[in-house]
Amino acid sequence: MTAEPTDRLSAQFAFLNEADRLKSVLRATTLVDGSRRENSGEHSWHLALYAMTLADQAAPGVNIDRVIRMLLLHDLVEIDVGDVPIHSKGGTAHASADTQAAEAKAADRIFGLLPPDQAASFRALWDEFEAAETPDAVFAKSLDRVQPVMANLMSGGGTWVEYDVTFDQLESRVGVKIAKGAPRLWEWVRAKVRPWFG
Repeated sequence: MTAEPTDRLSAQFAFLNEADRLKSVLRATTLVDGSRRENSGEHSWHLALYAMTLADQAAPGVNIDRVIRMLLLHDLVEIDVGDVPIHSKGGTAHASADTQAAEAKAADRIFGLLPPDQAASFRALWDEFEAAETPDAVFAKSLDRVQPVMANLMSGGGTWVEYDVTFDQLESRVGVKIAKGAPRLWEWVRAKVRPWFG
């Protein structure tokens, strides 16, 4: 049985209104001018723009429209979980089982606000991004890793200073992911970043 149009709209607007809360989630990364921390809504928008602009860095066959959709959805779970910086707590908190479980629970709740068909398709895109196994998700993940690197570089170090990050840590936690989805992009960014670390 299909939901009545007004019920569908109520569910869609419940999701959209909840998504507005992402604008209140502050991230560790600052704006490129260093004036303040970015919020997760700004981060998601910027990543969508990264995907459009850097589409020529994607592997053949990557569907940029799907990448953009993933990037718009990927951090909605931060409404419940908050930002977990990749360089915090020795770099382990970001990928911990506790964080992943909390994010999955948040995804259930947030995407569950939508009508069932949209809930399933949005959740599938989020799960695909998290698994980072398809070409689309691998490229999306590489952009998610490179954007904070560029922000830190432009802002005088940002979270690298805050978390006392070494170049080896940057390469192992971030560079590997960028290189997997966009090798030429990491080669270019790495050359820009390496001198910063002395």
